[in-house]
Amino acid sequence: MVAPAALITGGTSGIGRATAELLHRQGYRVAITGRSESVARARAELPDEVLVLAADLGSLSDTDRVVAEVRERFGALTTLCLNAGITRPATLETATEAAFDDAFAVNTKGQYFTLVKALPLLVDGASIVVTAGIGASRALTGNSITAGSRGALLTMIPTLALELAPRRIRINAVSPGYTDTPMLRSTPGMTPEEIEGMLAGMAANTPFGRLGTPEDVAETIAFLASDGAAYVTGQEILVAGGAGLAV
Repeated sequence: MVAPAALITGGTSGIGRATAELLHRQGYRVAITGRSESVARARAELPDEVLVLAADLGSLSDTDRVVAEVRERFGALTTLCLNAGITRPATLETATEAAFDDAFAVNTKGQYFTLVKALPLLVDGASIVVTAGIGASRALTGNSITAGSRGALLTMIPTLALELAPRRIRINAVSPGYTDTPMLRSTPGMTPEEIEGMLAGMAANTPFGRLGTPEDVAETIAFLASDGAAYVTGQEILVAGGAGLAV
């Protein structure tokens, strides 16, 4: 029996890091990717056996290097969590080509080709979990670029599920609602006071009356990675405290 092993892109902070910590506690061998200062912090704070790799998922050469290092360390993967992502808030009046290209390079192209390149490492019966977000299918002002880049991958999931089914490899999406993450708290173009106001508004607009936590989402990802979800594929699960249900 293959010892469980997971690669989590964007795993050095927020939802990805919470998932890495949870899977590690459950006995998985874990590799995570990230960029910027979060990589050094993760290396200092996570257990030594967690493989922390600096990588820009917008760079296919970086993806090749990550897959090669994971192959050398683990040999095979039972779980691939495509979690890396960036946000580029913009309206039609403020949108730029650079913001559009950045978002699609990481959130769509980078995630898709991570799957393409990691596929030979995935064992039969493996689980792939894609982090999308409720903004991919529900209106959030100024979110069109980010939503499009996340939603593009989301629309591929039913087709990918059928393509992977002969090997019993499952692929599902987890869509967090308003979740208190470092990325949300560093939204470009907003002051700390504006961010706090935004977070308070998000909590007030959530039926559960609070923001989600990275741990809330990590628990759902861990379920989809487990044998308990062995007959679940091609689905999107919202982890949003009821956000988006009202009309």
